[in-house]
Amino acid sequence: MKSQLRQVLAVVLIAIGVFLLSRATVQSSVVVGGSMEPSFEDGQRLLVNKAVYHFREPQRSEVIVFHPPTGRGPDFIKRIIALPGDTIEIKEGAVYINDRATDEPYIKAAPSYTMTSREIPEGEYFVLGDNRNNSNDSHSWGTLPQENIIGKVWISIWPPGTIPSYALED
Repeated sequence: MKSQLRQVLAVVLIAIGVFLLSRATVQSSVVVGGSMEPSFEDGQRLLVNKAVYHFREPQRSEVIVFHPPTGRGPDFIKRIIALPGDTIEIKEGAVYINDRATDEPYIKAAPSYTMTSREIPEGEYFVLGDNRNNSNDSHSWGTLPQENIIGKVWISIWPPGTIPSYALED
């Protein structure tokens, strides 16, 4: 009887440990709206790696999920465009990082707006939606503090086969 009780207790403790570890490292997220088209669609379900940025800094072109800097509403999903210390400018339908036009094969259309040159402060990031002309992002509200970042989009779980290969490049 004691042996069975120990086995049940061991299984329960392992299950609790796996549950807590998974909650601390992975989160499910749903894309709301069309700001990340064509890479991600409204209603698409994603898994977010919450642990990756404990081991390294966010990188340019990574797609992240974060708490909106305004503090209101659901979490946002956007692409990191500029890193701390970078200078960014948007003009003539292109995004310039450190005075060099970026190659962005993932965007829906070139930006139809301009933004004067600005330097990204330490501990902050500049994020844009892939649907540049229909996105509430850094060109509207400014830089994103690193502490707002939840994690990196890891994989699409629904609908199957909906995430393009370039969306998750490391």
